[in-house]
Amino acid sequence: MKKISVLILTMIFTIGLFAQETPEVAVEKNVLKVNTLSLLVGTGSVFYERKFTDMISGQLGFGYMNLVFLEDTRFTGLILTPECRFYLRKNALDGVYISPYLRYHRFNVKDTETSNTGSLTSTGGGVVFGRQWIFKKGFSIDFFFGGHYSKANIKAESAEESFDKNLFDGVRPRTGLAIGFAF
Repeated sequence: MKKISVLILTMIFTIGLFAQETPEVAVEKNVLKVNTLSLLVGTGSVFYERKFTDMISGQLGFGYMNLVFLEDTRFTGLILTPECRFYLRKNALDGVYISPYLRYHRFNVKDTETSNTGSLTSTGGGVVFGRQWIFKKGFSIDFFFGGHYSKANIKAESAEESFDKNLFDGVRPRTGLAIGFAF
């Protein structure tokens, strides 16, 4: 199943690279979108992307997480993700891209069994590969996947070992399907 998924993703990006000999340049300069996949894990993510040149854009993502992990630990807080996107053709905002990014998490943590509370901060970064489509009426779809590394620190009022920060430590995948509007 994993090999089939990789093959399908490779085909999508190959078709995206070679589908047009001379792409129509997107006239839009901004895109506002919501990551629909993050909603599955209790996170609301909104992204604003701005075109800088024909091949480069910048994106800033804001997220709010309200997640119960392993039925006893609740994480609530903010996520900030700035990134720089390099489009492979001279058509920033509409095409295949590679994007290095940074990520910062700041959460309140509560163990529902012991009532311990604390805070978790996590910093990291990574690289994603993606394909964004902008349609004639301004509707946009952005599909991306890649990897992420982060390091987390927890400060608890008592018994720090009762919190598991492994969800935010180390190497993790990052995927998304964002739907929005270009203007």
